[in-house]
Amino acid sequence: MKKILLVVFGLALGVGATTINATQAIAQNTPGAKFKFETGETHDFGVLKRGPVAMYSFEFTNTGDQPLIIMNVTPSCGCTNVDWPKTPVLPGQKGKIQLGLKTEEQHGIFNKEVYIQSNAVNNPRGEKRYTVYIKGDARD
Repeated sequence: MKKILLVVFGLALGVGATTINATQAIAQNTPGAKFKFETGETHDFGVLKRGPVAMYSFEFTNTGDQPLIIMNVTPSCGCTNVDWPKTPVLPGQKGKIQLGLKTEEQHGIFNKEVYIQSNAVNNPRGEKRYTVYIKGDARD
């Protein structure tokens, strides 16, 4: 019985991994706008002094074949101000999403998400929005 369960579990893992790989391959070959973040989708501020606003820009390139339109960018908390391109980013062009983290509102280790609503077709995990992350450790 244990062998059967192990075989079924192994098959389920294989199907899940295949589905994820197939979804990524389809997104790569699908026409449309696509994000490619220059330094990845997570920024680690490291240790910050509480008080000043910590700035960071997620720089990206539209690697797709259609204009990239960002409709909205929403941080997971009110402690982060955001600014983004309000005009379409044409294929091959670069853009940036600027963040201003209010460190005075942070206490110790933090992990925040920033949700990007756009027409990009390569959102991870097939979600309707793209998510980037910031983290760090705010200290007095």
